Order: sequence, then C-alpha cells, then structure tokens
Amino acid sequence: MEPPLTRRQFLSRLAGGFGSVALAGLMNENVQAEMVGALRQPHFKPRAKRIIFLFMSGGPSQLDTFDPKPALTKWNGKRLPILEQNTNKLLGKPRPLGNAFPSPWKFGKYGKSGLEVSELFPNVAQRVDDLCVLRSMCCDSFFHAQGTLEMMTGSGLFLRPSIGSWLLYGLGSENANMPGFIVLGDPIGGVDQVKVFGSAFLPASYQSTRLGNISEPLPNLRPSKPLNEQRAQLDLLKQLNEMHRNNRAEDSKLEARIQSFELAFRMQSQATEAFDISRETAQTNKLYGIDNKTTSDYGQKCLLARRLVERGVRYVVVNHRDWDQHGNLYKGHAKNAGEVDKPIAGLLQDLKQRGLLEDTLVIWGGEFGRTPNTEGKDGRDHNTSGFTMWLAGGGVKGGHIHGQTDEFGAFVTEGRIHTHDFHATLLHLMGLDHEKLTYRYAGRDYRLTDVHGNVVKEIMA
Repeated sequence: MEPPLTRRQFLSRLAGGFGSVALAGLMNENVQAEMVGALRQPHFKPRAKRIIFLFMSGGPSQLDTFDPKPALTKWNGKRLPILEQNTNKLLGKPRPLGNAFPSPWKFGKYGKSGLEVSELFPNVAQRVDDLCVLRSMCCDSFFHAQGTLEMMTGSGLFLRPSIGSWLLYGLGSENANMPGFIVLGDPIGGVDQVKVFGSAFLPASYQSTRLGNISEPLPNLRPSKPLNEQRAQLDLLKQLNEMHRNNRAEDSKLEARIQSFELAFRMQSQATEAFDISRETAQTNKLYGIDNKTTSDYGQKCLLARRLVERGVRYVVVNHRDWDQHGNLYKGHAKNAGEVDKPIAGLLQDLKQRGLLEDTLVIWGGEFGRTPNTEGKDGRDHNTSGFTMWLAGGGVKGGHIHGQTDEFGAFVTEGRIHTHDFHATLLHLMGLDHEKLTYRYAGRDYRLTDVHGNVVKEIMA
C-alpha cells in the first residue's frame, strides 16, 4: 500500500488530473485569471467597445513613415539649426548629434483625403481614409524600458496598471470564457513584461495573458477527460483553496489563482475554436499575408487579434520588435515595415468588411519616435519631443491629420498630445471618464492619467 499523500502532493496530483486542460498555460502568476463579476456600465455611451494596439517596439521613425519633411533634403549633411535646442539628453548630458538626415523613402498622397504615406507602407497607404494620424505625440521617457512603461501604463518611473487592466477594471469582459486582456507576439526586449502588461496594485485578476507561439498559443488546451469529471475535481480543488484562503488576509494573487482554474475549465468551450486560425479561408490568409514567408508571422497574429476581439476580448496588444535603428536605418526599417505592412492593412480591411471597425479602435505606434539628424553613419536617435502614431475606427475621424511638428520633425508645434492626453482620449472613446476611473491604493486615489490628461476631442468623428 502506498504511504498517505501529503497535502502538497494531493493538490499537485489533483491539479494534474486536468491533463490537457489549459491549466499549464494559466497557472503561473504572470498570466491573467479572468475577473469575477458581470459587465460594468461605462460612464457614458462609448464610441469603441474594444482595442487592438499594434505596438512597434523600439520607436519607428515618423520622418520615414507618416510625417514627411522635405526641408531635410535642403539641409542634407549640414547641422540643423533646431538641434541647438534639442531636448534629448542622456544622463544629464547632451547626446552626440549628427547632421540632417533626409528620409531615404519617397512619400505619396493616397485616398480621397490625400494623406501622405511613405513607400515603406504601400498597403497601409490604401487604407488612409480610415486613419487618424497623430503627428504631434510627445512623452517624457527617453529610454526604451521607461518609454514602453509610460506608453502602456502612464508612468515610466513607477509601477502602475497597464491600460488593459484599467479597461477590465472599468468595463469588465464581454466573454467570461476568454481572458479579457491578451498580449500576442514575442516579449518586448529589455522590458519587464509583468510590469508593462501587469495589473500592479489592481487585483491580480486584471493582468494580461501573454501568448507567444501562434501554433499553440495556450498549451494543453484540449480536454483529455470528460468535462463532468473535470468539474468534480475542480469543485473539490476550489473548496480546498478557499479553506486555505479563509485562514489568510485578503490576497488578490491567491484569488486570481483560484479563478484561473475556473477560467481554464471554461476556455475549453471557446478558446480552442478561437485560436484555430486554420478555420479561415485561403482568401483571408492571403489578405493578411499568411501565404508569404515574410509577412506570415505578424499576419497570423493580426488575424488572431481579429478573431479574439470578434469573440469579446476587450484589449489585445500585438507586438512587433526591433524598430530601434540607431544604425542601418534603411535595412532595419525596410525589413520591419515589410513584415507588418500587409498584415496591418489586411486587419483594417477585414475589420471594416465585417462591420467591426466602427466600434474597434486600432492603434499603431511605438514608445517614441526618431530624430531628424543622424546617429552614427545612417541611424536615428530617440525623439520624445515629436513623433507620430495613428488610430483607426472606434469613433475617430478617418483620413484626418491632427497636429504637426516643425519643418524638420524634431518638435511639436501644434496640437500637442502628451501620453497622458492620449490615454485620456482612449478611455473616453471606450466610454470612460479618465478622472472618474480611479482605484484607492496606499491612501490615495490612482488613475491611468495620474493628475494629468486632456481628451483630444478634435480627432473624434
């Protein structure tokens, strides 16, 4: 006869009984457990119900994509006068500054709006009448880690909840059988993923589920035992976990862990189908560039993002890495744009033809932009004083340009949008007042925009 099991061995064996349930992919502390509770009402009628953030990690150059600066050609190889007031600094000392660096790519006007796009994005250029281009973005954080934190959480210095966590806290999830906040793609280099996509001081159940491998986004998703047997095991495990919790102070991580078992069980009914992009037609695969080696990876992620928001996932981030071209800009940006251009255009077209774009907000951009002068021989440095992002759908004006930078693209001169203003606007589009969406922690009320932020109403349709 086997010796009696210890409590730890018993729980471990019980959890193992779920076999191919999506438990392995949900058990670690860095993965979201679905929130408890029904949908919550927004503060006012929303223009958008869900968000897809196409995050270009590293900082794409506005000068080579969506903000043409022909004046740079005149100054090619010469010292730009505006650089004397350049605010980009490293450790309190001015960074070495090169001479003017005109874009190596040509720009053209597209669509009824005549919006200008560089030849790096020929497919996205065909969708310009859906784009609201923000040419006057700025932020505070000069380094990648801090800049990414600021873009995703509102603070480059302190641990704060991610945008997706705030949205789940404020609105809940439309589908109790799926995580409400999902991050697709490779981890962002040099950044703590838990900090960037975590819930910080919000309950742990609002953190993200991060998926990398598209071929098997969540391991062990298909059930290996009848659902009634799994349900009985889960009920017993829940009782034991609640006994454990009742003897301890409130712990949101423990509660999130308990709820992760429940979400894993529920996901078997919908997640398998949601993540199975093989169900899509050959025409759809071609639209996203999945039939091409160069665009296949990001195309699959964009297609999966559409399938997820279609099934009620509130907030999806689709990462793309390595836009940080301090050198070899031509090769680096050409490679990156070549990988994402067709998938992004395909996503916009697919959302629109399905009637999803009108209440799905699509965001494109990185943590900051690049300088109009060279770094080294053929690169660009970070620029926090003026860069470009764009929005599409979700109640914003299509074929519209907001704000502008100076003739060289170094500083914002009109329609300034700080990161806090950007976040206030995103929340507004989702029906949330950024000043009212607060959470009390450590004796004070916190919000995504801290004590800042103004809604940019000029961009709203």
